Amino acid sequence: MPRIVILDDYADISRSCADWDSLPADCRIEVFTDNLVELVPLAARLKGADIVCIMRERTPFPTGLFSMLGGVKLIVTSGMRNRAVDMDAAKAAGITICGTDSPGHATSEHTWGLIHAVARNAPHDDRMMREGRWQTKMGVDLKGKTLGILGLGKQGGRVARVAPAFDMEMIAWSPNMTAETAASHGARLVSKEELFQTSDFLSIHVLLSARSRGLVGAAELKSMKPSARIVNTSRGPIIDQDALIQALTEGWIAGAAVDVFDEEPLPVDHPFRKLENLVMTPHTGYVTIETYRTFYREMVEDIQAWLDGAPIRVLNP
Repeated sequence: MPRIVILDDYADISRSCADWDSLPADCRIEVFTDNLVELVPLAARLKGADIVCIMRERTPFPTGLFSMLGGVKLIVTSGMRNRAVDMDAAKAAGITICGTDSPGHATSEHTWGLIHAVARNAPHDDRMMREGRWQTKMGVDLKGKTLGILGLGKQGGRVARVAPAFDMEMIAWSPNMTAETAASHGARLVSKEELFQTSDFLSIHVLLSARSRGLVGAAELKSMKPSARIVNTSRGPIIDQDALIQALTEGWIAGAAVDVFDEEPLPVDHPFRKLENLVMTPHTGYVTIETYRTFYREMVEDIQAWLDGAPIRVLNP
C-alpha cells in the first residue's frame, strides 16, 4: 500500500485539482496544509511515506534530510526546477525526483495587479470603505510614467508586453542584458543607476542567486524618486528587507507591493504588517486554479509513470 504525502497544500485544493482516484486503489493519500520545515519533525511526518508531493520551494529538502527519510522513493515537485531540493543528495539516497509543467503566465498577471494596487491605494481604499469612510488618499496615473524592469526573462518579458497599453515608457537593466534584448521587448537599456533613479514603477524579475541576493539595498532605494513605487514578485531576498522597511518608513519611496518574503509564511509579528504604504500578497503570483490543475494533474501522471517503472519528467537522472 503506497503512502503518498502531499505537503504545503495551504488552500487544501490538491484533491479537487486532479483525479487521484486514477491511481491504484491501494494508494493511501495524506494532505498537509501547514508548512513544516524543521528537519526532525518533518522526517517524522514523512516516516512510512513512499511518495512525497511538494510545492516548489515551500518545504526545503536539504542534504541532511535525506538520511532521515527512510522509505521515501519518489519526490514529485511542481515545476521543472526546485532550488530548495538537493538533487544530488536525493540521487545518492536512491530517490527519484520528478517535476511538472508550469504555465508561467500567472505571475506576470499578478504583477500588474500589484502595480495597479500600489498606484491606486486599492487595499487602503477597501479598508476605508469597510469602515464607512470615503476618498482618503489620492492615486496616480500609469500613463506617461516610466516602468523600470529589473530582468527581462520570461516574467519580465510578459510584464513588458502590457506596458504599452498604458502608454508607459520602459527602461530595463540586468547584469547581462544587451541593448538588443531590451529593444526586442520595447524597452531601452540603461545602467543600474539610471534604472533606480528614473523609474516611477520598478518591477523585479530576476532569479534569486548569490549575485542577486540583496541586489536592491539601501543605496538603490535612496536613489529612487520619493514618488516611486517598487514591486517584487520574484523572490524576497532580492530586496534587502531592513532597507525596504526603512525606505517605506522614512519616505525614501512612496510605496511598495510584494508577493514574496525572506521567510514564508510571513511571521505574524513581522514589521511589514504595520506598513501602511506596503501592499502584500502571500506568494500568490502563481497560485491560480488553472496553474494548480496543471501541477497536481501532472503529479498524478508522474506517480503513475513511476509505479509503472517508466518515470517521466525526471529532474535527477
